[in-house]
Amino acid sequence: MMDRTHARPDDRLASVFRFATELVAWVATPWALAGTSWLLAALSVVVLIGLPTVFATPGDKAQAMVPVPGAVTILLVLLQLTAAVVSAWLVWPAWAAVVVSVLAATTLVTERPRWRWLLTSARHP
Repeated sequence: MMDRTHARPDDRLASVFRFATELVAWVATPWALAGTSWLLAALSVVVLIGLPTVFATPGDKAQAMVPVPGAVTILLVLLQLTAAVVSAWLVWPAWAAVVVSVLAATTLVTERPRWRWLLTSARHP
């Protein structure tokens, strides 16, 4: 059994911000790419939803199809955050892009305990 210092941190609040930012990425990124290529727009959805579904750090999700180190999980979250912010600035009015940017910044702050755990205590494949 793991002691409390190595237990996965309670990240319910961080999960809310992370999921909200992911939703923005899933909507805004294909929207931003649709003018260039419908294929790129569809591919962006596959990448943004598919990669985190398939690749996960054991102990972070109930089940990991393909186990990866914590750093990979963090990089996948950063991909989502970047996609959300960049796409929002490309396709939405400035006020909405500012809201998305604040949401992503809040996610970065609230994710820190989970990321620290992912880098130091998560079970690696």
